[in-house]
Amino acid sequence: MVCDVFLLNCKGYYKMSEKKEEKKTKSKTVKNGKAESALKTAEKKTTRKTTVKKTSKPAETEAAMAEVMVDADGKVSKSVMPERKTRTVKTASKTSKIAKEEKPEAEKKVRKTVKAVKVKKAEEVSAEAPVVEEPVVDLGPRRSVAFIGSECYPFVKTGGLADVMYALPKELVKQNCDVKVILPRYKCIPWKYQEKMVYKGEFYMDLFADGRQFYVGIMEYEWDGVVYDFIDNEEFFASGNPYTNMVDDIPKFCYFAKAALSALLYLDWIPDIIHCHDWQAALVPVYLHTLFENTALANSKTIMTVHNLRFQGIYDLGSVRYWSGLPDYVFNKDALKVNYNDANMLKGGLAYANMITTVSSTYAGEIQTEFYGEGLDAHLRYHSGKLSGIVNGIDCDIWNPSTDQRIYTNYDTEDVIEKKKANKRALQEELGLQVDDSKFVIGLISRLTNQKGLDLVNAIVPQMIDGNTQLVVLGTGDANYEDSFRYYEGAYKGEVCSNIMYDEDRAHRIYAASDALLVPSLFEPCGLTQLIAMRYGTLPIVRETGGLKDTVEPYNMYEDSGNGFTFDGYDAGLLLDAINRAKTLYFEYRDSFDKMVVRDMQKDVSWEKSAAQYRDLYLRLKP
Repeated sequence: MVCDVFLLNCKGYYKMSEKKEEKKTKSKTVKNGKAESALKTAEKKTTRKTTVKKTSKPAETEAAMAEVMVDADGKVSKSVMPERKTRTVKTASKTSKIAKEEKPEAEKKVRKTVKAVKVKKAEEVSAEAPVVEEPVVDLGPRRSVAFIGSECYPFVKTGGLADVMYALPKELVKQNCDVKVILPRYKCIPWKYQEKMVYKGEFYMDLFADGRQFYVGIMEYEWDGVVYDFIDNEEFFASGNPYTNMVDDIPKFCYFAKAALSALLYLDWIPDIIHCHDWQAALVPVYLHTLFENTALANSKTIMTVHNLRFQGIYDLGSVRYWSGLPDYVFNKDALKVNYNDANMLKGGLAYANMITTVSSTYAGEIQTEFYGEGLDAHLRYHSGKLSGIVNGIDCDIWNPSTDQRIYTNYDTEDVIEKKKANKRALQEELGLQVDDSKFVIGLISRLTNQKGLDLVNAIVPQMIDGNTQLVVLGTGDANYEDSFRYYEGAYKGEVCSNIMYDEDRAHRIYAASDALLVPSLFEPCGLTQLIAMRYGTLPIVRETGGLKDTVEPYNMYEDSGNGFTFDGYDAGLLLDAINRAKTLYFEYRDSFDKMVVRDMQKDVSWEKSAAQYRDLYLRLKP
């Protein structure tokens, strides 16, 4: 400031003396030409970099920075960051030149230092306020989706449906969707979640054919950008378990389907898509096209996703007609009616839904055959034009060996080979197995039912346990399988451990410690265990069916490719052969085995691609 005032006061004097000093200046300028040229260049750069246009509305400048704009179609783009106001730093080159001639040497050094500091500061200011052209991210039109299902992690979980109901909406939110998940408010939901629910309202709804009224309460919980609305009714959901018996479950889920649609109307939240999951939500499309056809929801499109065709919600036709209150004309052979006098809730949902999906492409084809169709193969072939398969993913934040707090030692692709040995030794010690990290440890994490191919496993356990192999089982289910695995634990002490229970923490540790995971299913719509196993560097041994075939590429010894071991026919000998191939690679070609471990960990098993496919499906239904 002082220097600027001084220069302005001396301006007249310099003009008068300019001619007199012309020759002297010229000689000095020539002498110092290079330095002067560099100085002028720096001054020009300084002026150019730090001079920024002022905005017409200074008060709005900061608020407008990096603003995300959403248009009427849901197209998202980032506005260009407005230029930040910066004081203009000007340098009078002519004045500096004359002052430089007249001032003594010491003062000239000071002046050069001051200019250098100004240039440096100007460059720092310029670096702080760059005008950046942000790339426009086009996420496409925004869509609203209501998920309706009977369970969802972490509130209540009995199987893979709960994982899908949690992870898929979470990923769809990242892909420009508004998602609401509607669930029953079971008494078994942990209190730590119930106490955070917010009351959103209540009303009464007629349900049964006699017009009986039922209370419907709505409690809301928000997490990770997803809104969860819980349908509250003590009469239907006071039981400690989500599923009890068909006599209780059929009226319970008739009520839930109608209450879910009524709640959407009450909340005035009209989604573009209503995504229904399994038979428990299968009456939603039927209600929508009958009792709700003259409401605001009539324009919503429905998708029916089949997670397991074996479970269909079949009961006496007269009882279902009374409990649901649906008109008589839907109870025909093309919709709800099956056999002579039964109603099939899933069949009705498949008939009335706008689209049908299953959880893998192979399974979508399999269920149109008699062997896999569970009595609905002809019905599905008739509706094949609206049937497709989209494979599931897993939540890679939960299933992440580098951050998982439930395993003994964390690891990633860089140190997986050594760290898995540490996990193996810790698991062997915890379960009372012989501690030896050179053993080939096979994990089996499953519901203990005939669908999972456990009769094949039972037939080959004596041949599998050969002194170099250990088996770890975790799960509950049919009594005959539970008893057989208990027997093998007693017969092969230190080599077999049967955990007849479900323990989430122990499941994580088995994934991290095992060398291979068995999934020899008779049929498998998708399967999540093989995806989790690959995420943890545990090689899957699977039968080529459903989602197992879609997600596991068999090992090719000639190309050294693939990410697991497979067999096709449902035969115990073929399963044993696949296990022996895995053991041969482990003991004799360990480098190739270790490469496959790393390759599996690098495989993308997240929900990102699958969610994008669902979103494309939503856009096809609601362009």
